[in-house]
Amino acid sequence: MPALDHVLVAEILGTMILILLGDGVVAGVLLKGTKGQNSGWIVITWAWGMAVFAGIVVAGTFSGAHMNPAVTLAAWISDLLNGTNAFGIDRLLVYWVGEFIGAMLGATLVFLHYYPHWAGTEDQGLKLAVFCTAPAIRNPVWNLVSEIIGTFVLVFVGFSIGANVAIGGALGWGLLVLVIGLGLGGTTGYAINPARDLGPRIMHFLLPIPGKGHSDWEYSWIPVVGPLIGGAAGIVVYFFGITKFLVG
Repeated sequence: MPALDHVLVAEILGTMILILLGDGVVAGVLLKGTKGQNSGWIVITWAWGMAVFAGIVVAGTFSGAHMNPAVTLAAWISDLLNGTNAFGIDRLLVYWVGEFIGAMLGATLVFLHYYPHWAGTEDQGLKLAVFCTAPAIRNPVWNLVSEIIGTFVLVFVGFSIGANVAIGGALGWGLLVLVIGLGLGGTTGYAINPARDLGPRIMHFLLPIPGKGHSDWEYSWIPVVGPLIGGAAGIVVYFFGITKFLVG
């Protein structure tokens, strides 16, 4: 197990890169006057997948590169199910703190990187969409179901890839996020990560973005609660379906 200070720094840096590149591509597609404006959903999903790859390359050796509180929750549950008692509450909390700090730093860098484009973009909804997700059709129950299913796939298939955090494992996770975005992301914008949505949403609220409008706090709980439920379900099915039944 890596030292907690290494975990904290690695998760901050890895998640920062994840959000900088992931929210960065959304800004490049949505904000007025960028060279990537209106390049579309496929560009966004590809870049988010490769943002995961980049974050894992940065943090994988030092923390396992969770970069996602739902994945960390799944790792903690996995430890409980396996009875190894190596992943305590203190470690879970350090991961979570690092992930949220990293997400907020990454969102701030996106704000600075695209600074001239905020004032030139009139649509408040597009500015908010750079930082956090929103549903295509607003229905809290079914939006929550979408986030649960998306994160279930992330954790179940991700843990099936294995604990390898070398280049091959990083690419596997990146491609997994890509296919979740393409296959399941059309309903809610596939947060599948509480830090990815809540950290940047907080920065949207705090940063002096010209003409930004509200931060949609009414919806903000869904991309937090849904991924945590989906991640927990994914690791339970992985443990009993793969580890115990198919392997054990």
